[in-house]
Amino acid sequence: MAPSQHPASRSPLSAREYAFLGCTILFWAAFVVLLGKDTSWDFRNYHWYGPYALFNDRLSVDVAVAHLASWYNPYLDVPFYLLATHVPAWAALACLGAVHGANMVPLYLIARHSLRVPEASLWAGAIAILGQTGAQTLTEMGTTYYDNVMSLFALTGLAIIIVKRETLREGPLGKTALLALLAGFITGCAGGLKLPAMPYCVGFAAALLALGGSWKHIAVRLLAGGIGGAAGVALFAAPWMLSVYHQTGNPLFPYFNGYWKSPLALEAHYRDLRFVPNSVWRQLFFPFLFTADWHIAGDLGFQDMRVAVAYVVVLAAAAIWALRRRNADSLTFDDAALPLLAFATASYFAWLRMFAIYRYIVALEMLAPLVITTAVGLLPGTRRTRVLALGVIAFAVLVTSRSDFLERAPVDDPYIQVALPPIPRPDRTMVVMTGDAPMGFIATQLPRQIPVLRIDGWMLQPRDDSGLTRQMRARVAAHLASGGDLYLIADATDMVRGREAVADYGLGIRLAQCQQFDTNLGGAYQWCPLARMK
Repeated sequence: MAPSQHPASRSPLSAREYAFLGCTILFWAAFVVLLGKDTSWDFRNYHWYGPYALFNDRLSVDVAVAHLASWYNPYLDVPFYLLATHVPAWAALACLGAVHGANMVPLYLIARHSLRVPEASLWAGAIAILGQTGAQTLTEMGTTYYDNVMSLFALTGLAIIIVKRETLREGPLGKTALLALLAGFITGCAGGLKLPAMPYCVGFAAALLALGGSWKHIAVRLLAGGIGGAAGVALFAAPWMLSVYHQTGNPLFPYFNGYWKSPLALEAHYRDLRFVPNSVWRQLFFPFLFTADWHIAGDLGFQDMRVAVAYVVVLAAAAIWALRRRNADSLTFDDAALPLLAFATASYFAWLRMFAIYRYIVALEMLAPLVITTAVGLLPGTRRTRVLALGVIAFAVLVTSRSDFLERAPVDDPYIQVALPPIPRPDRTMVVMTGDAPMGFIATQLPRQIPVLRIDGWMLQPRDDSGLTRQMRARVAAHLASGGDLYLIADATDMVRGREAVADYGLGIRLAQCQQFDTNLGGAYQWCPLARMK
């Protein structure tokens, strides 16, 4: 194929390409099964508890079992929860790995329809594979962080823009509207399922704008894309937000409670702003800072320079383009390069202002090899020089990247196993939790008639005077007054904090009767009866 041939004239995917994509997805499915079960902090805290609470109406029974995440939208966790509770663990993990591996499809399509090179399918395959070798991408394989599921939505929306860009820019307005509506809806689903994916919605709008065309096409694209995006967000976020609003008075509870002023929480925003850079210089050099030290941008370890490299070459390419010095022999088509770079740039800066947590831009990590190829392809120099430069960059990225794979558990059934001591009177029992340890998954194994109250944790403490704490104090007192049994569950290493927390409730631990238990996801926990202090 001649380098100047436009991708619209390319044939549909061949049987060989379908086989390549299918085998790649199967590889990731098998890879995840070999890794084993996710034992991450978030999974033990709320990714298993959330759908369990949804199906068993636990928000009206339990309190803050998963800290702030007790009120997170659980819809994203439902598919895997249903799988893991109804099919063998290996099958559930294989499905999860296949979904994570499916990012290969939009990555390949975006590259295939962007590249202005001979043997574009080979280039696209190599770039897509390189995109799935990112440090954070590999770390999240088989986990329920779901950043690499949100990336599937975001990249699919972008793929529609790139593949159908001629229709979106100059086709019949009806088709333009339908395509923008579809792409916007898919992208909006990511924001509805997980709010930290909202920067991709900003990037999507920028990509639609960067396509150019007549003012009619631009207006139709933006209007239809906005309607589709809003519909995607509303489909997955609105029902849950309404439910939380009716229960708490704050649809984003407990976040932004300084504005909503729910009486159940303090008048605070509860946002995690530890990583958001405040100074201009820190914002300007942020990619280099988190490349040098991953602690700058999150709690999951990684080492990967691709986003920082993309940041540099995109700035250089933007300057070259602005000065009208871009290389006429670029490696990607201009009408694909503009929306691609606009999506990546706008998504990045929206993320920088909102969250600055690296794993929330794992889609940009996946897209970085193509972004780098596009930007380097616009720089001066011969085609051979730029291709060699890309080879050096790819080699440097691969040899310097490092994934800190999380600890995994064996693939056995049932998916969750907790060796709880016998409970003599479950109908007359209440459990309280203390400490910051993730214990939501343990609550799912208790008899369903037992309410679980986390009286002490990240969000609530015994002396915070929040509405929820006052309610829990009243419930504990009423339960004891009725002659019920009260037990403590706490991490075995955090019993000092547990003793102090229950003491604030006027309770004492019967230490001689405490029993230690464990789970198939690790950890050692204490099960202790409580009694009123004299």
